[in-house]
Amino acid sequence: MDSLNPTEVLKFLEFVNDLKHLPRRGWIFSKIKDHETISGHMYAMALMTFLLGNDSKLDRIKCLQLSLVHDLSEAVVTDLTPHDNVPEDVKHQLEDEAMKKITSHIGSAGSQIYDLYKEYESKATPEAKFVKDLDRFDLLFTAANYEKRDNHPQKCQEYFDALNGKFEHPFIKKLVDTLEEQRKGDASCNGPTKETA
Repeated sequence: MDSLNPTEVLKFLEFVNDLKHLPRRGWIFSKIKDHETISGHMYAMALMTFLLGNDSKLDRIKCLQLSLVHDLSEAVVTDLTPHDNVPEDVKHQLEDEAMKKITSHIGSAGSQIYDLYKEYESKATPEAKFVKDLDRFDLLFTAANYEKRDNHPQKCQEYFDALNGKFEHPFIKKLVDTLEEQRKGDASCNGPTKETA
């Protein structure tokens, strides 16, 4: 750590700080008010890695690290959504360039973060696949909570439809099924959905 240049470290931390304030843009298109930030999403995912029991074959520390860095590029490119109509290969290129820029300030620690990002993107390891499931689950869990908070059942159904059948980890599948059952219960208790304001 002594070999790190403090000025360069502060440049890196500026990117991290930006994520505390940058919104997850998908919620804007869904007309959700007071929605989460990018760092809030990553923090929630990081906490979920503690759900892995001692008997798990997954590397919990690796899952925690992947969760904390997987959207770091959005400090530069923002949270690109399907509404932005950016081709997938262009999106990946922009994110890769952003990660190189962000991690260039902190030496070997930056190389470690970049390698974790590439592992997540490639989905080549069980840990990366699990964290992708966490990423998707956190989206659905957050959507369900916004529906409940705003008393607008099923408003975020498009997210559930888009992710239907895309989960791999057995426990995350159970969480999704349980969440879906709760949403059905909430919808039946609240009656028909309100019109969007």
